[in-house]
Amino acid sequence: TRQVSLSYHAGQGDDDHMGEATPTSSTSVRQRSQLALLIKTMRPKQWTKNVFVWAALVFDVKLFRSEPFLATLAAFVLFCLISSAVYIINDLVDMPKDRLHPEKRNRPLASGALNPRIAIVAASIIVVGCLPWALAIGWQLAAILYGYLLLMVAYTFRLKNIVIVDVLTIAAGFVLRVGAGVAVVNAERFSPWLYVCMALLALFLGLGKRRQEIVLMHENSASTRRILAEYNLRFVDEMLSLVSASTVMAYATYTFSAPNLPENHSMMLTIPFVLYGIFRYLYLIHVKGETDPPDVVVLKDRALLLDVLLFGVVVFLVFYIF
Repeated sequence: TRQVSLSYHAGQGDDDHMGEATPTSSTSVRQRSQLALLIKTMRPKQWTKNVFVWAALVFDVKLFRSEPFLATLAAFVLFCLISSAVYIINDLVDMPKDRLHPEKRNRPLASGALNPRIAIVAASIIVVGCLPWALAIGWQLAAILYGYLLLMVAYTFRLKNIVIVDVLTIAAGFVLRVGAGVAVVNAERFSPWLYVCMALLALFLGLGKRRQEIVLMHENSASTRRILAEYNLRFVDEMLSLVSASTVMAYATYTFSAPNLPENHSMMLTIPFVLYGIFRYLYLIHVKGETDPPDVVVLKDRALLLDVLLFGVVVFLVFYIF
């Protein structure tokens, strides 16, 4: 009996030892966890905004040329990385206010899950590491890319607290994305009207985001973002109406007046898709009470996503088939 008892306790000790995590394994788990949290802070879902970089390649009819395609792909990746660095910087600066927000308080930095030092090092590596790559593609891309970075840093520290200037700055960021695409493909047939259309569309998305924040936070909006005290639903809705109408008019004008389009004006076939997309989004926020940011709404609303895909198909047919 004594031998059995000793054997039992010895085996139990072995089992307890096996169940304990070694220092090496626990460190590895923490590192993987921090990496996952860092990637989350980089906002990969927001990379869809950088699709504007592809506009010049498509509308300048160079989609199937390998050199412009690869250059545009590189520009897209660079903007994804730099915009991720901007998100990291923004979250570092806004940590105290984000902790008061019902959703943003769950962000890795605001919740304390991600070590701020890791975030600072990652942002620094991205900002420094992207420069030689951008310069290798062309100095124009490097100038636009780091101009975008400076603009967004200025937005993080100052411009986002100036009413109206905040949404104009967001729109400028989208125009710079388009400009980067134009630079890397040496666009020859890219109409200036598209800059106007992209700027107005970006304004529309920026105002939609402001509306989402106001509705979500109600009377507590100013406690999380000071600039929201300068906005109200009526003001934002009136600006949305103005920008919506301007976007439709600018795009319609582009479809029959730009010099690089087919002479049969077939590009006008895309106007209904632009109209439906704008009307659908307005329907979702006013009738359905949608409070998600515009880029999230586009991806989760099937009708809106289908509209965007059909728009792309018709544009492809107009430029590359007919």
